[in-house]
Amino acid sequence: MGGEVNLNRLAVFAAVVRAGSFTAAAAQLGLTKAMVSQHLARLERELGATLLVRSTRRMALTEAGAAFHEDCVRILAEAQAAIERVGAGRELPRGTLRLTAPANYGAMVIAPALAGFLRLHPQLRADLVLDDQLRDLIGERFDLAIRGGPLRDSGLHAVRLDGFQQWLVAAPAYLDARGAPRRPQDLAEHDAIALTALSSPTRWSLADRRGARHAARLRPRAQADSAAAVHAMALAGAGLAVLPDFMVEADLDAGRLRRLLPAYRLPEGSFHAVYPGQRPPAKVRAFIDHLRAALAAR
Repeated sequence: MGGEVNLNRLAVFAAVVRAGSFTAAAAQLGLTKAMVSQHLARLERELGATLLVRSTRRMALTEAGAAFHEDCVRILAEAQAAIERVGAGRELPRGTLRLTAPANYGAMVIAPALAGFLRLHPQLRADLVLDDQLRDLIGERFDLAIRGGPLRDSGLHAVRLDGFQQWLVAAPAYLDARGAPRRPQDLAEHDAIALTALSSPTRWSLADRRGARHAARLRPRAQADSAAAVHAMALAGAGLAVLPDFMVEADLDAGRLRRLLPAYRLPEGSFHAVYPGQRPPAKVRAFIDHLRAALAAR
């Protein structure tokens, strides 16, 4: 019988005991006296026990009713506390922010922004997982994921964070030995380092200043499934590479790499924050806002 009890009737029973009468309880609950009486009668039937004995002038708890009332008060208080905790989580960042991001972008951009976010919210903790593979947010209990490239159709909600350019680069040592390409057609004569994580790592469309597109095909001398590995091989002079601007800006400034065909533009990329659920908790909303502000200030 216990599995068939309507738990809403616990609040009605507790209100009757607290108010001292069916009439007063009905007024507090916004119900009619008859509805309160029906709820209590059904609760006793569902429990298979008498909770209250009543006459025309007074009512009293039975022994079973007194014990059950203590449990009801505790259960209702715990339920209210749980509701308040959830509400606080919607309003104030708290708990642990568990997020995942691509390895290089995560280390170079997300991790520093996350450190600043934690300084602003000392009550928060963070668990950052860097992985170039798509993780199951719901199954692995992630609050948030940072993803690059086109988004797959899913039930996740997405917020655009940042765009980035892709640049064709090579080390000075390689260019001294092989010369620099001057047109997109020249790329086929050079060694390239392909990033196999891309959908089309050797075929590119470059746009000139007039917007006209030029097809180019790279000849891979080496390939890797990690942008960090491609970057390392490019620095070592293994060939040309297409890498995101945020990854090679420091190398270009220091002269470790040179940008090739700057008059042509490769397709731009973008990063999004994605999260499950209609209403993300405050920690997720606050970090997305913080991250967007940090990216805008770069």
